[in-house]
Amino acid sequence: MLSVIIDARGEAQGLPALLSQLTAGAVDGLVRQVLIVAADGQPGIDHLCEDMGAEAHPTIEAAGAASRADQLMVLPADFRLRDGWIRSVGDHLARSAEPAVVAGLAEGGLFSRRPFGVLLERRRLEGRRGADLQRLRRDLGLRARRVG
Repeated sequence: MLSVIIDARGEAQGLPALLSQLTAGAVDGLVRQVLIVAADGQPGIDHLCEDMGAEAHPTIEAAGAASRADQLMVLPADFRLRDGWIRSVGDHLARSAEPAVVAGLAEGGLFSRRPFGVLLERRRLEGRRGADLQRLRRDLGLRARRVG
């Protein structure tokens, strides 16, 4: 089981769609908890958290400290999961605790940037300050390993 941290500090419009995709993971027993990283007073976040049973936190590090699972999946709010993500992530967690990139669906054409998330152990967030997805991916040395 894992906790999902969603970084909605930049853009939160895609958040409801991502939360609905994560519901399937909760039903299958993979997703234990959803934590949303949002700026203090960010419009609509408190209401969305209440509706979806999620928790709001000011930073990725604070969300990691509040997580109830040892494995975390950190995603941007506009992320879209690929079909079969539950099996892919579950298989990776069963094989290894190594960090991995979670590949998302690319929107916007052939040359658009492929969105990504990061799968990692909670302990790897401890002591970090100012973590974001780019920094986590770089610090963990994640290049080729992809899940999802």
